[in-house]
Amino acid sequence: MAKRPQLGDLEELVLLTLLRLGPEAWGARIREELRARAGRAVSISTVYVTLMRLEAKGYVRSWKGEPSGERGGKAKRHFELLPEGVRAVEAVREVRERMWDGVSVEGEARAR
Repeated sequence: MAKRPQLGDLEELVLLTLLRLGPEAWGARIREELRARAGRAVSISTVYVTLMRLEAKGYVRSWKGEPSGERGGKAKRHFELLPEGVRAVEAVREVRERMWDGVSVEGEARAR
């Protein structure tokens, strides 16, 4: 059996957020999306630490955009989900779906 990627809960949510945001993925936007969709209020530093960990795993790449006047000349760091990151989050989804298969919230197995 092939080794499955190990993702923490926040790593999984961040990868899903990158899928959702596409080219609009940068730290503050990711943080806002995590709060709005997942109900996770995390610090911006937590977002960046998670993104750097995902980048080190080869799931994400980042680059600096152009400096903008609205940010006092500071450039945004953009993030992109790489194919390996897509595979990792899909693998996690498959595992979760297999675990839920045949289980009801009440704890009784459903007929297939």
